[in-house]
Amino acid sequence: MTLMKACAICQQAYSDDVEFCTRDGTRLAAEFREERECPYCAEWILKKARVCKHCGHDVKPWVKAGEFEGEVRVNPKDGLKYVWIPPGSFEMGCSPGDSECEGDEKPPHQVTITKGFWLGQTEVTVGAYKRFAAGTGKAMPTAPDFNPGWSKDQMPIVNVSWEDAQAYCAWAGGRLPTEAEWEYAARAGSTEARYGPIDEVAWHSNNSGERTYEVGQKRPNGFGLYDMLGNVCEWVNDWFDENYYQNSPSQDPPGPASGGVRGLRGGSWANYGRLVCVSYRLRGDPTVRFQIIGVRCAREGEIP
Repeated sequence: MTLMKACAICQQAYSDDVEFCTRDGTRLAAEFREERECPYCAEWILKKARVCKHCGHDVKPWVKAGEFEGEVRVNPKDGLKYVWIPPGSFEMGCSPGDSECEGDEKPPHQVTITKGFWLGQTEVTVGAYKRFAAGTGKAMPTAPDFNPGWSKDQMPIVNVSWEDAQAYCAWAGGRLPTEAEWEYAARAGSTEARYGPIDEVAWHSNNSGERTYEVGQKRPNGFGLYDMLGNVCEWVNDWFDENYYQNSPSQDPPGPASGGVRGLRGGSWANYGRLVCVSYRLRGDPTVRFQIIGVRCAREGEIP
């Protein structure tokens, strides 16, 4: 923090020797200047600014970690950005007007997420997984042909089992999201099957060229999350039960108490359009490793 002056009206910052704001003439008062990163352009702005002076985007004033949706923080453990997802309610399952839903997506039902949480802004990258491997002594998984030798650090990690994914998230100070948390975050307030036209938001079988892409290249959803659809399928914490929606709790559903396979969400670069939507439920043996499967972590509490 440095001693600066800021206009109480427009939040423009000035050095200590300036007496009046050049924009609106307001007399300036000296204060300690606390800054944060703009979630749109990554330039530094005042924590209480409402408009980024660099890119012009409206931004919500910073109060305390986790007090507004879309706040972005870097997890010092894995170096990835995490987004604050506020508590709220949504309709989980088959989207209104979606005539292609499978039986396990029904019935659509109201769910309330009672506690906010952090969620990775992107899927876990190869670079972040290398930090995990180096820090724990765990071997890297087998590299796919489209990322030989794991040379492309910004691509999503693949060939990770549910157990690998769980271990990574625990190391990073977090956990796997529940299936309900994942869908709530993926929808980000939308009731549609996708949060935008499929080619704008996802890498899938018709546009991927049979490979993954660097994370964050497609349009984000309303919470500022990238690749919630497509690129790689993402493990969730829950056991999978095709009949779970018929009697699942309406608040913070944890998933079945036991099972044989774990849930996967979002679809991948190898899946066709129907599988690449917010309600579609995939599943896999917790020990399997495929080139279409990756991970995104959730986290509770403060990120320093």
